[in-house]
Amino acid sequence: MADIKKTTALKARLPRGLVDRHAGTIKAADAMIAKIKDVYERYGFEPVETPLIEYTDALGKFLPDQDRPNEGVFSFQDDDEQWLSLRYDLTAPLARYVAENFDALPKPYRSYRQGWVFRNEKPGPGRFRQFMQFDADTIGAASPAADAEMCMMMADTLEALGISDGDYVIRVNNRKVLDGVMEAIGLAGDENAGRRLTVLRAIDKLDKFGVEGVRLLLGAGRKDESGDFTKGAGLDEISANAILQFVGAGTALDTVPVAVATSEPDKFDFTWVDRKSFESSSNLPDKAKIAIEKYGRLNALAFGYIQSFYRTLNSDVSYRPLSLQGYSELVSIAELIHSAGYDENKIRIDPSVVRGLEYYTGPVFEAELLFETVNDKGEPARFGSIGGGGRYDGLVGRFRSESVPGTGFSIGVSRLMAALTALGKISVTPEPGPVVVTVFDRDRMGDYQRMVKQLRDAGLRAELYLGGSGPKAQLKYADKRNSPCVIIQGGDELAKGVVQIKDLALGKQMSAEIADNAAWREGRPAQFEVPEADMVAAVRRIVEGGSA
Repeated sequence: MADIKKTTALKARLPRGLVDRHAGTIKAADAMIAKIKDVYERYGFEPVETPLIEYTDALGKFLPDQDRPNEGVFSFQDDDEQWLSLRYDLTAPLARYVAENFDALPKPYRSYRQGWVFRNEKPGPGRFRQFMQFDADTIGAASPAADAEMCMMMADTLEALGISDGDYVIRVNNRKVLDGVMEAIGLAGDENAGRRLTVLRAIDKLDKFGVEGVRLLLGAGRKDESGDFTKGAGLDEISANAILQFVGAGTALDTVPVAVATSEPDKFDFTWVDRKSFESSSNLPDKAKIAIEKYGRLNALAFGYIQSFYRTLNSDVSYRPLSLQGYSELVSIAELIHSAGYDENKIRIDPSVVRGLEYYTGPVFEAELLFETVNDKGEPARFGSIGGGGRYDGLVGRFRSESVPGTGFSIGVSRLMAALTALGKISVTPEPGPVVVTVFDRDRMGDYQRMVKQLRDAGLRAELYLGGSGPKAQLKYADKRNSPCVIIQGGDELAKGVVQIKDLALGKQMSAEIADNAAWREGRPAQFEVPEADMVAAVRRIVEGGSA
């Protein structure tokens, strides 16, 4: 028996939670990003870029307090014993950049940026360790008008990408409003900061885990399908129910009386209206009619729901400054958006939006796609959230002795691409490749290179075959490159002063439409001969889809 040699070659393998991207995906992403940039720049935002690596302490207070701070982020220690981390998002690095260049930057400072971010989390379906985000932020503007503008810009962006009115909605809430609820159930104070964050992160998974899954996370905890256990917030049943009732406002409204905000909702004034009257807009009090006209039907409804819910808590939460301030900010946002012509089918107030990051301090928003698609199991499903953001007035201030307001929006590029692909708005199919000039005589490489240059100088993508294989393998190579055609010039063609052009695009078309074969051959032969001087014009006709 012959000896079997053991190979020492490495096994090619990709780590879990990471993906390779091919040319079609990259070009489709570039085209999508170009449209997003166009909208952002029309709003007056300018690009900025920060490194992938930051000092760990600059990334935010959500990092755990332990010897090796690698939970949630990828970290390593430099030779000076300082901890560095791959960025977790694009907002925390921006805060560092603004603080470091504060005096040189105009305020408010409006910027956008795109790039890869990294999460040291358990990977799973649709959950990656590396993914791309595209952010826009305004720093130095405390007015709710800045938050309203973020929502309007996101709506304009989705429509610029071809997502129709009715297939998306930007949902808006305010952390201060929810903080009032958490204070009412006993989660006030710095000592409960960790539990409040656990509550927020649990609510943020409402779409993913459903009501019962979130109920477990609000209580003792939840075990997933793999057996891993996530510790919960430790709320009792009454407190958990209060939280779920509040954030589930959008789904509970069909079974409760309708509380419509009156014309001065920032004063916690509302009136009860029966559902039939609300839906028909008949017999409504004048104050309710004014509120609906000013903020939109669904927004007036949401304001009324928040007010009535506060009253059911049997506490003074509705009169606490923080709760009233958050509620007033929502009212201002709704009024600004409505005045600008964005109806509630595009942007609306929704108490269920929380966002999971701790640094949000006020309004929060989320872009949700409403059209149905099919999931991996072949079941109807919605795409759901493709981005979100909010106000983070404390993030830049960590580096300075003063508070610096900020607000921003982040798009999940890969998720948005998947949605646009499902809608048929973009295609990740590779584009036609370059024209390939084949090599039939290796002593004439200079002649072939000259042909390639002529094609390139004419604005056509072209390459010279640089491998060592013969004519048949070169044609197979061109086919794999998805080339529209190949250029062939052997000794016979050289003597006649011509080139052969093999139309690979036609060959594929003929294979797909055998019935029309004769007609295609008559109108555009699959391989033909032209004078070398006419090579560029003939190739251009093929590339542009005309007759050869």
